[in-house]
Amino acid sequence: MSKEKLTPSERAILRELIFAESFSHLLSETGFTFGTIRDDLIKLINHGYVEVFDQDFTTSVSPFYDSDNIDQFCFKATKTGLKNIQNYAI
Repeated sequence: MSKEKLTPSERAILRELIFAESFSHLLSETGFTFGTIRDDLIKLINHGYVEVFDQDFTTSVSPFYDSDNIDQFCFKATKTGLKNIQNYAI
């Protein structure tokens, strides 16, 4: 997969996902709107930069998560996602 150029909001979301975090954590920490976080997360998940977990952080969810209820899941950056934001660190 070729490297995608990340938007500032996508980079901010990935930085919050070094450890598994809830959607509500992303809302409170980033200050972005629900729609921005939802759209960015879907893009990051589709590119393999973020993995999805159930609310208990115990089970990694298959790519068939419910995007209409994305706020019911938790998220964590993948190794690929972390490497991508590392390129922006200065």
